[in-house]
Amino acid sequence: MRHLLLVLGAIAICSCNHPKKMHEHKPVFDLEGHRGCRGLMPENIIPAFLKAMELGVTTLEMDVVITIDKQVLVSHEPFFNHEISTKPDGQEVKASEELTLNIYKMSFAETQQFDVGLKPHPRFPEQQKMAAHKPLLREVFDSVQAWCQAHGKATPRFNIEIKSLPVGDNIYHPEPKPFTDLVIAVIHSAGLEKQVILQSFDFRVLQYLHTSYPSITAAALIEDYDKLPFEKQLEKLGFVPNIYSPAKELVTPELVKTCHDKGIKLVPWTVNDVADMQELRSWGVDGLITDYPNLFKF
Repeated sequence: MRHLLLVLGAIAICSCNHPKKMHEHKPVFDLEGHRGCRGLMPENIIPAFLKAMELGVTTLEMDVVITIDKQVLVSHEPFFNHEISTKPDGQEVKASEELTLNIYKMSFAETQQFDVGLKPHPRFPEQQKMAAHKPLLREVFDSVQAWCQAHGKATPRFNIEIKSLPVGDNIYHPEPKPFTDLVIAVIHSAGLEKQVILQSFDFRVLQYLHTSYPSITAAALIEDYDKLPFEKQLEKLGFVPNIYSPAKELVTPELVKTCHDKGIKLVPWTVNDVADMQELRSWGVDGLITDYPNLFKF
């Protein structure tokens, strides 16, 4: 009997030294609301982000641009897109003129004269329409945190895309260093460094982020037409990012495994079909970005 008790005690001690066996938790699947919830509400506006929170997203995905007075504005394009924008005189923005409505040449006050919530969206007919303006990034942070406090919810993560291209430098946006510095300053001011992901298609942005702000989570965005092999993408980037975020069409089970073998999370975009959501999750992706977070029920 004494021998049996000693054996059982040894097993108990061994089990205690391996907490993973007793307290192993699966990582939380990262459901990201694209531009808030673009399929349901006008994109990149505060009501859309709050609606996405109601729908249970874990991360709010958004885009930022810079005004002439160096304000960080939440907007997908550095101009007023004709699909969603109405001019101060009430006229709808035309496709032929949208590039002339350059936010980088406007003050923040000027941008607030344009509406981006009333015009019916040709590709998202389910959108709830409302008068809306492009908000500042700090306004989004403040509004989301206030909503979370009021509803007893944890602050989500914010996946912020820095929108830049070499051809647009000093025309539609600053160069990567000043652009990134302005965004980071807003993040620091809000105390949200641990809650933020910075993503970009522009590897110059990610390279600067990696060297100057290594504690910030970095996500490499990959376009659907970019057929450069994964290993070549990493070679081009010059470091291993925290997250690899390709268009959903580029994802395969093999790519998921390759990323995980390197300690990289894989979060594809933009996944708007339930069957695609189910398939990608069965392959082991770490999250997905969607215009319709209401469709994610599993």
